[in-house]
Amino acid sequence: MSLFSLLKKYKSNKPPTCTVVIAAAGLSKRCEGEDKLFFEVCGKPVLAHTIDVFQKCALVNDIIIVSQEEKFESIGALCKKYGFSKVSKAMKGGETRLESVINGVYAASSKAKLIAIHDGARPCIDLNIIEETIRKAADYLAAAPAVPITSTVKNVEDSVILNTVEREGLYEVQTPQIFRAEIIKAALTNAIKKSIAVTDDCLAAEIIGVPVHIVEGSRKNIKITERADLQIAEAFLKKEIF
Repeated sequence: MSLFSLLKKYKSNKPPTCTVVIAAAGLSKRCEGEDKLFFEVCGKPVLAHTIDVFQKCALVNDIIIVSQEEKFESIGALCKKYGFSKVSKAMKGGETRLESVINGVYAASSKAKLIAIHDGARPCIDLNIIEETIRKAADYLAAAPAVPITSTVKNVEDSVILNTVEREGLYEVQTPQIFRAEIIKAALTNAIKKSIAVTDDCLAAEIIGVPVHIVEGSRKNIKITERADLQIAEAFLKKEIF
């Protein structure tokens, strides 16, 4: 019996709880080397907004931050300042996002049934989406929020459009991406061992044959990649735009 079939057979009827791994080890290259996670939005750092939503989620019982080692002290001070009692560990990031995430995933307690992976640079994630994704992952073993692509998409080569991609059925997948613990450990380990370049954690699960179910995401759940995104995030957090 496959891992997927075995886990599907023994789904628990207990209320789902989740360990969250927050990926915060990026180098912020588009922000000229400054750590975007410590830029202030609405009076507190981006990372604090991100952690805060998971801190408030009743279905989350543990938070692990994966970061550059030199940021550990700053993260500890941030957690103390804002009372983030669910943050249990800070883990050192790797050379790639995949290596960083796997460090966080394997730092989770052996009792963890579900593991969520979320970008530290997504501070506008909605609590309801987190809870819905956790419940969907508890039912179907793997889940992620996503929004339909609305822009026209083109294949381009050497600055020339080759063709237009049919966008029906295309979605932009966001985080948190949530999995049964055994599944995401197996998926990420497989990707590491085979040197597979995965663009997100759902792809690692797809490669080992696990279908990932989506829930309705939100266009507010932006990933901050450059300074201009901070103004958009601030408007969302202030509920000035919806």
